[in-house]
Amino acid sequence: MTTHTHNERPAGPPAEDDDGAAATLRTGSRATRVLGAVTLVALVLWAYLGLLGTPEDEVQGQAVRLLYVHVPIVSVAYLACFLCSFASAIWLWKRTQWWDLVASSAGEVAMIFIAGTLLTGAIWGGAAWGTFWVWDARLTSTALLFLVLLGYLAIRRIPAAPELRAKRSAIVGLLLVPNIFIINRSVEWWRSLHQDPTVFQASLSPKIHDIMLFAFAYSMVVGLLVFAWLLIHRFRVGYLQDQIDERGLSDAIAERRAEGQL
Repeated sequence: MTTHTHNERPAGPPAEDDDGAAATLRTGSRATRVLGAVTLVALVLWAYLGLLGTPEDEVQGQAVRLLYVHVPIVSVAYLACFLCSFASAIWLWKRTQWWDLVASSAGEVAMIFIAGTLLTGAIWGGAAWGTFWVWDARLTSTALLFLVLLGYLAIRRIPAAPELRAKRSAIVGLLLVPNIFIINRSVEWWRSLHQDPTVFQASLSPKIHDIMLFAFAYSMVVGLLVFAWLLIHRFRVGYLQDQIDERGLSDAIAERRAEGQL
């Protein structure tokens, strides 16, 4: 993808009318279709491993199957938030449309996965704690992150000049990483029902083995594939929307100039 500012237009063939114009408004390509097909097949195998191909846990029983859903969703949510914050910081430095689109695309994907985090976490809580929600430090800080993302997306929809909109949202986007740090440390800083880090704690030996360990690692890969597919398409949708807005503004200016000449 080529980096360009709000005032630049990417090189390419001239715009076409009617059917020709519709044909150019696409978010897919041969590469993304291949990625989508691979992701779809991977999701089918992931569902089999999570539901049928792995045994139940000695302690958690069938509830352990949520491990193959909840942890990948959480991990991808954090990755999307980190990308959103990073792209926001780069935009404040370089002020290019490309980084603004990366930040906004990552923010929307992060919103989806944080919502999934809260949903699967509630299901897990119902099975493990006997309640779907408690005002636990980990859960509350995750809910706060959800609200920050809501604010981020709301700011991007407030009518404003592209430069001002990007600046406002970038400032909010920088708040995501500190929030994730609080979430990560919440089980250590406050009393929490949520378990301490185990799977990703290097000082401890793995708590799962054999097919369960493979299924867990595989679920992380599937989560990354879904994230990549969603991010690419959302980026392209955002880019096309920006081009439509710029073209509409140019047409409006041309019409006003034409009216002035009459």
